Amino acid sequence: MKKIGLIFAIEASAVEERYGKMEELDAPKGYKLYKVVKDNAEMYILRSGMGEIYASAGAQYLISACGVEAIINFGVVGGLTPDMKNRKICVVSRVVNYKYDISEMLPEYKVGQMDGKDGIFIPTDPSLLASALSIAPDLFVATDCSGDKFVGTAEEKKYLHDTFEGDICDMESAGIVLACELNSIPCLLFKAVSDGLADGAKGFFEELNDASLVCLRLTDEIIDKIV
Repeated sequence: MKKIGLIFAIEASAVEERYGKMEELDAPKGYKLYKVVKDNAEMYILRSGMGEIYASAGAQYLISACGVEAIINFGVVGGLTPDMKNRKICVVSRVVNYKYDISEMLPEYKVGQMDGKDGIFIPTDPSLLASALSIAPDLFVATDCSGDKFVGTAEEKKYLHDTFEGDICDMESAGIVLACELNSIPCLLFKAVSDGLADGAKGFFEELNDASLVCLRLTDEIIDKIV
């Protein structure tokens, strides 16, 4: 039976609504870990909390302690352009850690280009991406700007779009994708836009649960397909 890791930051209510009572497993302090057994897969569902470091450590725990063979991250994000309306569903093709900057020390590196990388973008798994698009061809294929900061103003969002070609932004994706890449574990990211260009934190929380449920439905479909 295939082991699939699911990781999310704060969308716990949607997880409980989707899966009901779950078996809770031991997890490192500050994390919550649940197990759901489907007909063809064991799902290890981890609530990491907000931010790159929590998320990357959580992804590594799923890989090292739970033995997962793929990781799917789902959650809600901010939209960086006017057309990224609330609850627009995205599948992420590449991530940039826009807060990462070693350019003052190494001028040949661009802002967002991580040590040892040829460019600023870290790709998700192309095979999982293709599977997701075969299930839902209308999914928006997004570039995700990821960094340890909640981005709430239209000015900040416009900067991320103009500078990094971003469509959406969050606080966890870069850490998850990098941890998966370092472990040769395929990774896929489903995101739903909860706050538009000028909605800020209020819009984020208003759409949090409903947007998360849409992501979880797609997550279940992709798990059924890949196993």
